[in-house]
Amino acid sequence: MGKSPNLYSFEDVDKLAENLRTYILQCQSAGLERHGAFKIAVSGGSLPATLSKALLAPGNGSPEDTAQFDKWEIFFADERAVPLDHSDSNYKLLKDGLLDKIPEHLGKPTVHPIDVKYLDDPQELADLYEQELVKSFAAKDSVKLPTFDLLLVGCGPDGHTCSLFPNHPLLRETDAWVAPISDSPKPPPKRITLTLPVLTHGIKIAYVTTGEGKKDIIKKIFDTEEGQGLPCGLVNSGGAEKVSWFADSKAVEGVSFPKRGML
Repeated sequence: MGKSPNLYSFEDVDKLAENLRTYILQCQSAGLERHGAFKIAVSGGSLPATLSKALLAPGNGSPEDTAQFDKWEIFFADERAVPLDHSDSNYKLLKDGLLDKIPEHLGKPTVHPIDVKYLDDPQELADLYEQELVKSFAAKDSVKLPTFDLLLVGCGPDGHTCSLFPNHPLLRETDAWVAPISDSPKPPPKRITLTLPVLTHGIKIAYVTTGEGKKDIIKKIFDTEEGQGLPCGLVNSGGAEKVSWFADSKAVEGVSFPKRGML
């Protein structure tokens, strides 16, 4: 029997954010020790607002308890083929929710948005974004897959993650690092997404999910065989103990899978 993912449950979003901060900064320390940078991928949704609450809270002043944003390299786990100032853009969500709020003394991260010249061509958009990853992760030596220090992602009500949707052929993609999708069941239809092998290859993978609207899908993912075949379930099985779910108590109400209340 392989190792299981970690399911953390906190009484409210404030407590969740506090623990998420500790977890992210531990990942930051490990990344800085490993290669002098902190390479992360983030998705959209409510995540940027939670990240802002977690990372911009006052710490104790030590380097280990400070987000050293000037060492961060941020990629998007998925992105919609829309202009960067469009309300559907994950870049805009992160910019408004976190990037624009970072105080000057913490430095500015290096951020990799999509190339908006190719919004009508998701394949070209994906290929160019993959080249961005190659420049960062395979500049010196070729690698089969990029190794993110941390991927911060969410779970949709249907069990989708990034722009990997249930029963979609993209779930079987094994070669590309970044793939296009032109028929997303959720608008907008044109997007790019990291592929499943890239997600599960990360050093750490964290899901952030809150609210009672998520309890049915989380129960399905963790407590049923059917749920293991959903995109989030496939990340759980592929990433095993590298995967941690940060949920508030409402999102895991009725879930039988063992939950932890602290890191």
